[in-house]
Amino acid sequence: MTMIEARNLTHAYRVEDREVTILRDVSLSVAAGEFVVIEGNSGSGKTTLLTLLSGLDRPSSGRVFIRGREITHLDEDEMAPFRNRAFGFVFQSFHLVPSLNALENVMFPAELAGSDQPRQSAEALLRRVGLLPRQHHFPHQLSGGEKQRVAICRALVNRPEILFADEPTGNLDAKNSGAILDLLLDLRKERGATLVLVTHSAEIARKADRRLLLRDGVLDGGGAP
Repeated sequence: MTMIEARNLTHAYRVEDREVTILRDVSLSVAAGEFVVIEGNSGSGKTTLLTLLSGLDRPSSGRVFIRGREITHLDEDEMAPFRNRAFGFVFQSFHLVPSLNALENVMFPAELAGSDQPRQSAEALLRRVGLLPRQHHFPHQLSGGEKQRVAICRALVNRPEILFADEPTGNLDAKNSGAILDLLLDLRKERGATLVLVTHSAEIARKADRRLLLRDGVLDGGGAP
């Protein structure tokens, strides 16, 4: 089954009297349960493509479908709950809420989604990643690797069908990077999620089912499985 489909995505913005194009006519599809890596140099459009696929931004032209449902026309009131239920996000800079402890950060999306057991779900994930003893610690009391593990738990608490990760190991040392990647892959396999990951790392990319290369906003080669 096709989980994600993008058709002819173009994204541009204006700087004074000049139009800057970030993505040009990008089409791709991602199968359910697939692990796809998006590679490219800085400025190639990788993060922009991720934000368009996940509905965090809208393309200048083109369409995005999730399980056959077009999301590009949804307004934010429709998109926000859909995103919270169907997608999980892991970012390079963690994006944890500073005023919430580890447990509360993980619980937050589940509470937004109206889960009847947000605490139990969050505790189970923190236990899975070895952080239950740190559940009452705040982000400033955690190491970089611990923050990223909390962020992964938060991304998975609603059992999303799709996990989007933008350079999830970019701020970590080699040891923590390897541990975080292994954790992502293990949890993705356990939960059957589709994983779309942006990275500069050739080592990470080698573990993907498929690699997509962006060059100056253009997809190099086919985007189909």
